[in-house]
Amino acid sequence: MTNRLLTLGLLVCTAGWSLPAHGQSPQTRPLQRRLAAATVDSSRVLLLADLAATYRYSRFDSLHWFATQGTALARRIGYAKGEGRCLSRLAILPGERGNLPQALRLDLQALQLAQSSQDSEGTARTLNQMGLLYFALDDFRPSLRYYFQALHLYQAAPVRDTSQLISVITNLGASYEGLRQYDSAAFFLNKAWGMTARSRAVHRSCWGNPAPYVLRELGLLQVAQGHPDAALTFYRRSARAAFPENDRRSASRAYQYMAELFRARNQTDSSIFYARKALALAQTLPFIVGIVRNNKLLTETFEQLHQPDSSLRYMRGMLVAQDSLFNPRRIKQLDAIGFAEQQRLQELEAERAQLQERLRTGILLTGLAGLLLVSVVLWRTNRQQRRAHQLLRHLHAQVSQQAQELTTQRDDLAHTLKDLKIAQSQLVLREKMASLGELMAGVAHEIQNPVNCVRKFAAISVELCEDIRQELHKLPLPLHEQEMVDEMLQNLGQNHTKIVAHGQRAESIVRGMLEYSTGGSGPRQPTDLNRMSEEYLRLTYQDLRAKHRHFNAALLLHLDPAAQPLNVIRQDIGRALVGVFSAALQAVQQRLAQAEEDYVPQVELSTRYAQQTLEIRVRDNGLVLAPEALEQVFRRFQGGSDARLGLSLSHDIITKGHGGTLTASSHADSGTEYIIRLPEADSALR
Repeated sequence: MTNRLLTLGLLVCTAGWSLPAHGQSPQTRPLQRRLAAATVDSSRVLLLADLAATYRYSRFDSLHWFATQGTALARRIGYAKGEGRCLSRLAILPGERGNLPQALRLDLQALQLAQSSQDSEGTARTLNQMGLLYFALDDFRPSLRYYFQALHLYQAAPVRDTSQLISVITNLGASYEGLRQYDSAAFFLNKAWGMTARSRAVHRSCWGNPAPYVLRELGLLQVAQGHPDAALTFYRRSARAAFPENDRRSASRAYQYMAELFRARNQTDSSIFYARKALALAQTLPFIVGIVRNNKLLTETFEQLHQPDSSLRYMRGMLVAQDSLFNPRRIKQLDAIGFAEQQRLQELEAERAQLQERLRTGILLTGLAGLLLVSVVLWRTNRQQRRAHQLLRHLHAQVSQQAQELTTQRDDLAHTLKDLKIAQSQLVLREKMASLGELMAGVAHEIQNPVNCVRKFAAISVELCEDIRQELHKLPLPLHEQEMVDEMLQNLGQNHTKIVAHGQRAESIVRGMLEYSTGGSGPRQPTDLNRMSEEYLRLTYQDLRAKHRHFNAALLLHLDPAAQPLNVIRQDIGRALVGVFSAALQAVQQRLAQAEEDYVPQVELSTRYAQQTLEIRVRDNGLVLAPEALEQVFRRFQGGSDARLGLSLSHDIITKGHGGTLTASSHADSGTEYIIRLPEADSALR
């Protein structure tokens, strides 16, 4: 019955796309035939896992179907090895769609199952996938650690599937490339390509031929070393190698890198052509990261070409795709907190079970002691019987007291467990509301500059119309033509006035969204601002590096160990700190772009507790703000960089929400300094 159901599901899932171009890879057909002929449930589970792997870069729905069927069958027959492999396949989907925490949770479950069943190949594959999650965050040190663990497992227990070994070696090269250690990157990438070219069985792996991935990374290495022509050759070879494997993801990435290379060369037509091809392939999966990257590239290209309609269309696609992504750093912290809470709950449950066992043991021992004492009382004299009764009463009182204490402890533990569950639910709800506020702030952030530009150019156009009317009066035109031109210019001026009015309306809408997003709804909690400031500085820095992978800056910390915890709304203070840190980091990034000789970008964070006030100073050595810009730095809708909106939100949170102050000052050749002062009235020790 199980075999017939799986075969029927296989036929339904593959109906309508039997050709490789419709979703299959060359390895799919042989695995389907083997699954139809399999008679052992454990073999079916492993074949379902391998079938799911063949669809990882072509059809996500098919990958999910086969992996889910395999997981259900493995759990039904109690096959831990097969369940671990199927869960590892399911972890691919959230990873490709940007939900890194969900992928990490599935990978951890798969890793535990693989290790408990001594499945070295499954363990190595899962470690490789966990390294890819950290690689996506540009956190290359942890990714290298996972890759080397996977490499040692593959080498210690040689496997026939060399495709995975090549993939791990390529990942090592890509990580060293991210660390700008190009010699090490070239060593591993050339080794991976040599193994790919020599292998005779790599095309039979359920993971497919790794040639498209290896060639693409070799192209990126050529770009990093300043050889764009060689990089373009590798990208073209990668795209050609991807299509026989129906590897839409690799083809999309190759076209994306070609588009970025042509844009860097100012070959706009070629860049648009390949970006559109990459976007079309990414949308068929859907490959969310590819959709965001290519929509962003096309948006920026059409903005440079002054084609607002096309730019707006791709910007909408980019925003829709971004809505489905998560902020991996924030969610990573939430997962750590949730994991710690889960551990505490498990420990409480274990302690509760231990106390119950102790209670049962105590009652049993008491009963045995009572029976023994009764026997002695029956044998002894009356005097000894009275003494035995007294001893028995004394023991009974002790046992009763112990039982009462154990019962009280059990009730206390149950109440604590209930409170923890309620607190956990409130934490999840609070974070959801915070995410909604951040989303509205992001939308307002994107609308701000277009609204300012519309109002600015509309005002300029009104002045131009007036200048044209004055110049036309100087020309010897017939009266009827001059009246017609005046009427046209008057209509145009009225249109510009309406544009300004509608721009003001849009500005008021954005202001309302911002006011909603900055409203603090969380409770005040005792907070170590030294630690919180350092964490948010590093998170903001890593977020900027995710957008600009070659950007680096020195972070200097001078934290006062005597600083006292404050009662603050953590979510709001976090937003305020992120706004200030973003402004400082963007200032040093803008100065770094000017290619000054011997310039080292630096951001210094220092705290000081004095005169019943906690002072947080953020100093950068970036571009200096002009005096007129410094006066407007905390005002909204004044144009300028994206950091201006964050500073205005930070100022409102510090001054209105917490009764503190936020000031800024610039010094010639030394950048800008932001000073946050919070009074001791909010101290947790008050």
